[in-house]
Amino acid sequence: MNVELINPFIKASKDILHQMANIPCEMGKVFTREGSFDGSDVMIFIGLTGQLKGQAILGMNEDMARKIASNMMGGMPVNNLDDIAKSAISELGNMILGNAATLLYNKGITIDITPPTLLIGEKLSVSTSSKETITVPLNTDCGIIELDIAIKE
Repeated sequence: MNVELINPFIKASKDILHQMANIPCEMGKVFTREGSFDGSDVMIFIGLTGQLKGQAILGMNEDMARKIASNMMGGMPVNNLDDIAKSAISELGNMILGNAATLLYNKGITIDITPPTLLIGEKLSVSTSSKETITVPLNTDCGIIELDIAIKE
């Protein structure tokens, strides 16, 4: 997969996590997955249509999701992922992918994104529409967020 297509997703993720959740992150070692894979406890799925077709997935453990939701809500304690916390986490995914879509548009690639779908549970299995999924670990002081990008070429 062309790295020029992945960089806008990474930049958008790092920027939005820092701006909206006050969580700086550094990119870990990027790797690929083929076929289905085990997902995180909390996953935000956003579909891609237009010149790029596929999915972007943000995965994290529940502690990280609660920390992000708390930070997005001005530091309000989040003890469980209630409806408000779920809405905050979903909106984070929406903002990241909206920002990535803008960065891609500036490179001459037009995409649309679907509304986010939030999945929460143990032992989630993920199967994307692409043969290969690029996984970008985003390392933070609070844990790791996995950015999975599956684009059909």
